[in-house]
Amino acid sequence: MSNRLALIACIAAIGVGARGGEEDRLRAVPVVFVGEAGDCGPGYPPGSNIVTSAWLRGMGLPDKNDRQLNTTVLDTGSRNGAASRRDPHYGLILNKNGPTADCSSAGATIRGAQGLRVGLDGTFLLGFDFRNGTHCGAGSPRFNVVARQGRNGSTSHFIGGCANGGAQPAPQDPAEWSRVRFANSAATAFPPIPPGSTIESIELIVDEGTDAPSAEDPRGVGLSVVDNIFVNGQFIRSGRGIAEPDGDRDDRD
Repeated sequence: MSNRLALIACIAAIGVGARGGEEDRLRAVPVVFVGEAGDCGPGYPPGSNIVTSAWLRGMGLPDKNDRQLNTTVLDTGSRNGAASRRDPHYGLILNKNGPTADCSSAGATIRGAQGLRVGLDGTFLLGFDFRNGTHCGAGSPRFNVVARQGRNGSTSHFIGGCANGGAQPAPQDPAEWSRVRFANSAATAFPPIPPGSTIESIELIVDEGTDAPSAEDPRGVGLSVVDNIFVNGQFIRSGRGIAEPDGDRDDRD
């Protein structure tokens, strides 16, 4: 009987561990915000339904195999052709189809980020890969981070935006994608997160619109495609869902 109880306890522990691992895994959940009158400041009118956030098949880089994140894997030849056809290539599309002043934004909530720690030396690194030719401005895409240092109150931090990240060719497709990284320093964090802080929330945000052209987006399309979201050593390579303005999500592929 004791052996049987031990086996049951072992199975239960494995189950709890699996659930805990799933809860701890970082995910980027699509969200959109359409504000009411005054939500973006005194005198601002309500926002419009001009924002989109969705993980879509075929929009991103290969999703399979962690080692692919740091090597060039795009291969249209026969060796990798079958594997590429099976891979969904999920990418996150973030769109604002109108003026920046409109009280609306598209983004993704980074689930699982709560409780992450900033190094005692201030080290904390964020980033993503973006499709060349889509919007990469000084203000978005960016990360909005809320953190707390010890018993102090919560603090808010603007990390990025995209154009401040020192873009380099993205390893998986260096001809068509670029990679940006944002250190927790005065150059890319406004203000920097205090050393030793605990992260309370992270949001990836697009709120620059069609009136904010950038070097990558000279005509101001107001649309960004991102992938391989990077949160202090961990990648988010794919996701699910299409955000709705009321906070609901369509989880169908």
